[in-house]
Amino acid sequence: MTEPTRAPHPQEALLPAPPAAARRPAGRGQGASARGRGAAGQARAGASKGAREAAQNLPVARVVVDTPLPHLDRLFDYLVPTTLDAEAVPGCRVRVRFAGQLADGYLLERLPASEHEGRLSFLERVISPEPVLTPDIARLARAVADRYAGTLSDVLRLAVPPRHARVEGEARTPARRADSTGDGDVSPAAPEPATEPATEPATEPAAEPVRATADTGGPCAHPAEAAEPGQEVPLEDATPHDATPEDGAPQDPTPQDPTPHDATPHDATPEDGALQDPTPHDAIPHDATPQDSPLVDAALEDAADTATVRGETTPHQTAPYQAAPHGEAGRRAARAYGDAWRAYPAGASFLEALAEGRAPRAVWTALPGTDAEGPSWPRAIAAAARATLDGGRGVVVVVPDGKDVALVTAALGETPHVAITADLGPAERYRRWLKALRGEIGIVVGNRPAAYAPVARLGLAVVWDDGDDLHAERHAPYPHTREVLGLRAHQAGAGLLVGGYARTAEATALVETGWAAPLVPDRTAVRARAPRVRPAGDDAELARDQAARAARLPSLAWRALREGLEHGPVLVQVPRRGYLPALACRHCRAPARCSGLPPARPAPDARGNAAPGSGPGVHQPGVPGVPGVPGGTGQAGGRARLLAEPVSAPSPITGPVCSGPLALRGGHAVPYCRWCGRIAGDWRCPSCGGTGVRAVIVGARRTAEELGRAFPSVAVRTSGRDGVLATVSGAPALVVATPGAEPVPDGGYAAAVLLDGWALLGRPDLRAAEEALRRWTNAAALLRPAGELVVLADAAVPAVQALLRWDPVTFAERELDERAELGFPPAVRMATLTGPAAAVRETLADAGLPPGAQVLGPVPVEGELERAMIRVPRHLGSALARALKGASGVRSARKAPDVVRVNIDPLDLI
Repeated sequence: MTEPTRAPHPQEALLPAPPAAARRPAGRGQGASARGRGAAGQARAGASKGAREAAQNLPVARVVVDTPLPHLDRLFDYLVPTTLDAEAVPGCRVRVRFAGQLADGYLLERLPASEHEGRLSFLERVISPEPVLTPDIARLARAVADRYAGTLSDVLRLAVPPRHARVEGEARTPARRADSTGDGDVSPAAPEPATEPATEPATEPAAEPVRATADTGGPCAHPAEAAEPGQEVPLEDATPHDATPEDGAPQDPTPQDPTPHDATPHDATPEDGALQDPTPHDAIPHDATPQDSPLVDAALEDAADTATVRGETTPHQTAPYQAAPHGEAGRRAARAYGDAWRAYPAGASFLEALAEGRAPRAVWTALPGTDAEGPSWPRAIAAAARATLDGGRGVVVVVPDGKDVALVTAALGETPHVAITADLGPAERYRRWLKALRGEIGIVVGNRPAAYAPVARLGLAVVWDDGDDLHAERHAPYPHTREVLGLRAHQAGAGLLVGGYARTAEATALVETGWAAPLVPDRTAVRARAPRVRPAGDDAELARDQAARAARLPSLAWRALREGLEHGPVLVQVPRRGYLPALACRHCRAPARCSGLPPARPAPDARGNAAPGSGPGVHQPGVPGVPGVPGGTGQAGGRARLLAEPVSAPSPITGPVCSGPLALRGGHAVPYCRWCGRIAGDWRCPSCGGTGVRAVIVGARRTAEELGRAFPSVAVRTSGRDGVLATVSGAPALVVATPGAEPVPDGGYAAAVLLDGWALLGRPDLRAAEEALRRWTNAAALLRPAGELVVLADAAVPAVQALLRWDPVTFAERELDERAELGFPPAVRMATLTGPAAAVRETLADAGLPPGAQVLGPVPVEGELERAMIRVPRHLGSALARALKGASGVRSARKAPDVVRVNIDPLDLI
């Protein structure tokens, strides 16, 4: 491992003393060149027969070791032996000795020297010479880790799939050119294949990857180098990603390490595995991406020209942006692919910017309606991808689930692309990922992990339906796809398209700060394709049907279903899955809960045997012929112990009752407990003594059963957790689906009914209204143009009003204003600490929170866990992430037993 000073570390006493030639310090004036020769010279001078020698050229390898410990989130220096000189290329997987054990890692770069003047360990082996970690993805992973107070190794586990040796050995596929799908003027071509890594390390450090644009034709400047000193950034304190502190000076977003050092250290373990102090190094620039405002130093065009989507020649220019003249390539792309964007006033400008190599950033509100060709949004994404491919750049498209992946894949048609989804096997998934890595394919479509796809020369990143919770990562450090692609687009100088039928508050903040431009359809086209929305509780319907106020399916919904079935399939959206997930007493309406004792396992006796009567399925050894008597063996000694030791009767198990909610799985089933699984056939209401139950919440399967009785001659199909239907035919049918599982109909639904609106609007969640509108618009967009949509919710609710007018933009702007007034994300940055009470308080005490930070809690959440929330202004988001990262590192260095989960801007905030 490396040393921060010349003084020998105490742990070096464990190592054999190196020869005098290797310990001789460099003379005055020799500088770094002498130290550079020392890395390889020490290994050669002290080498004995059979010992490994360091490579002659670039002998030092900088490695990120796969370790979850936050205080070891740094790079480590190792020596490259001569036997691995040709295979140890930047980006390959390696195995090193770390803390006395073998650990996996990635080789990031090779250097001629290390700043450490002590001994370095050798690489143990190169797992694969395939450079799976590109410099762009490495910088992105570092930026994501800093943004979410995580570690680099955690992000790399999300970004790089596991290795499949057989797939790596397969022959490469030559890069193909796409066939023209337009009017013959455009011939899309895949990006040039990525350059093969050299088998021999170069004598000079590798240059930054070239991110050429149509206007510059060369690599884009580093953001830290291109930004002018003291450059004014407008509206930075309101951006969803801020890059500067209160005084405007750039901050280093690198998380603070518990041990003081000058920069992010990279050290290697000594040969005996003893950990030593780090040496300042930094292979991945931590300040390459401002963590809180990607692209804050890029100016937009004149804000008055709202009908044009802007794009810049480079994301790091400091002068006011001047739009490049639209070239012939852009006009050809607009003519070839403009049909999908014809309803958008800025659609042609957006395609031209992509084809000319610029980087437009837009928040896209998609056009509703489903016709014979299906929804329009997959065709629009395919057109933007082909226009980007014309400019010689790659595309990454991230959608929530496999159903959406299939729609985009069908829209792309013969355009060369790969789809990476979770249902693929490990071999096929790795095979498709390698195609993107090797430059054989220029377009990658997939769900959440596809955000890290190693596409060469990225030109456009697309995230569809960014409000879907499937875009939020379930593993540490819990990044969101929208934020990941925003950081990646900034680093690569690429365009970004955030799309959906509805708009989130986070996407609206991008527009409000000027970082992105709105891309909305013309209102005339919206009125022609939007459904006719009718709320069930309006005055006219109540006057006609007084029972409609309490009915789950009022007469308006029945009429819409009956008339819609005459023309095609009809959709019924039910927000709850299952049959009857909640029950209540039929007489007093009290919630029905389990009154049984949960099975418990008694403590073992002194011999370690379980006590008699410990529960079903527990074997109790005993004397043959005497059941239930422990300790007997059937021999004389066993009988003696039986006579000498009295047998105590089993003691009853006491404790609190389960109190779990009761539910029904079917119409003829017995109620059961959803927590312990106990059959509650003997349930009796503790309040009134009644034995009858009634439904409180009706699930999708019970709804399908009731509709099947009401329409006996119509097929009823369900789509939900038990099985998701991707598509349905255009024949008349009742389709009952939970939100997000609605199948795409052939030609669109003739009508739709959105049941139980109160269940979505009444959730105790900060995003309840936003999520309800998103789910409703996603279902309503599957209707045919001007199809009838009935929503069972109060018409005075703002979310219902936005659905009636089909105006999600105004609703999102109002939502953002209300959150800013109340101090909720994205107007502020919030973090949660969840764990045992003592551990949460210790983390708060160790964290040097930025000035103005507000600590809310801790409060109990689940079991013995507590949660504390920390709120800071938006421009202090990076400082908050560094403080929490440092506190986690301190606890990790202390080997604290309890784990505290750190989550920045979580979706489940309330």
